[in-house]
Amino acid sequence: MAPIVSIRDLTKTYANGFKALKGVNLDIERGEILALLGPNGAGKTTLISIVCGIVNPSGGEVLVDGHDVVKDFRVTRSLIGLVPQELTTDQFETVWNTVRFSRGLHGCKPDPVYIEKILRELSLWDKRDNMMRQLSGGMKRRVLIAKALAYEPRILFLDEPTAGVDVNLRKDMWKVVERLRAAGVTIILTTHYIEEAEEIADRVGVINGGELLLVEDKNTLMKKLGRKQLILELAEPIDTVPTGLADLGLELNGSRNRLVYDYDADKEHAIAAVLSRMVKEGIHFRDLSTRQSSLEDIFVALVGEKA
Repeated sequence: MAPIVSIRDLTKTYANGFKALKGVNLDIERGEILALLGPNGAGKTTLISIVCGIVNPSGGEVLVDGHDVVKDFRVTRSLIGLVPQELTTDQFETVWNTVRFSRGLHGCKPDPVYIEKILRELSLWDKRDNMMRQLSGGMKRRVLIAKALAYEPRILFLDEPTAGVDVNLRKDMWKVVERLRAAGVTIILTTHYIEEAEEIADRVGVINGGELLLVEDKNTLMKKLGRKQLILELAEPIDTVPTGLADLGLELNGSRNRLVYDYDADKEHAIAAVLSRMVKEGIHFRDLSTRQSSLEDIFVALVGEKA
């Protein structure tokens, strides 16, 4: 099946000469959740803005369900919902009217039952008659999501959707995102909260300096680039790693009582060899634990290599 969004050789150079995107290629599959990670100024928002028809590209092509975002703007825009970073709403309008108007603006017939469903799912139903200026920042962000969902888009872009939202509200939003994916909506998420990508994404893309460094299945990425550590708390302190263990790469990690062994996630069998060699060297441990690299560790390493 063809991807729902296809991006080829996409570039964007602003009037001041800044190159925001440098030949980005990306296919977004139907019904997936793709998380785009990158530091400020990496090109995330520019990429989203071009796909949504808000910013014109300098070069390249973007197809949304087979339609060019420049030539077939009306068609592609009707397929896309966008939740921007900025809290831009009419402060003197009610929540209900704000969401209802968004549906009508995109040419959809009135459907108060559907609007109620959205507001209930986003825990906004009891706020439906409140004016926007009466809401907290987190609630306003939920209204932005409701506005984007009001016209039933097939693709939803969430640009830093949980910025300024407390942990409980953030987790509620993750549940909403999961329900949308189950309903067949394709979701592209940009975030600074890497635990969001780790929690809900199917694939992860890392962008930095206008270049897409990689796009990979989340679990595959963790397996390929993730590292594990075996941490051994020793029964008695040692001053140096014994010569008989030197070839294993064991290190004394800031303590004479702790040995650390780094290994690839697919080489867990090596642990038995390490423990056996320690016994032969007469080194005993009283406790052991393991730690696996997080997605944040991988992200930091990738961006650091590109910097």
